[in-house]
Amino acid sequence: MPTMIFVNLPVKNLDRSKDFFGKLGYSFNPQFTDENAGCLVISETIYAMLLTEPFFKGFTNREIADTATTVESIVCLSADSREEVDRLVDTALASGGSPAQDTMEQGPMYGRSFLDPDGHHWEVMYMDPAAVTA
Repeated sequence: MPTMIFVNLPVKNLDRSKDFFGKLGYSFNPQFTDENAGCLVISETIYAMLLTEPFFKGFTNREIADTATTVESIVCLSADSREEVDRLVDTALASGGSPAQDTMEQGPMYGRSFLDPDGHHWEVMYMDPAAVTA
């Protein structure tokens, strides 16, 4: 079985977050989704657990980062093309997200970023496979 990743993110309004990521074309696993958590399916091995802040606090003794003034992480996703980067980020921005950084173009790499409605920083990157050498 391949290693899986479950990124846990606190959210203020679970329904708003589910709506936002649904507009980006992602689904939620109903088996692990309830009034406290939404299991966002990014791929067969990558998931984001969107946890209401009170529920999230049950997993840590530390304070939740105030994403209005701090960043707790940057979640970076790969895309199959520059067009897919643009489609995903443009949809995020049109669906309630906000810009995070300027577009990055560095040789074979192209990336854009956004903040989701809870202020979590997401990047979407494309790298030309012809530029990757073994």
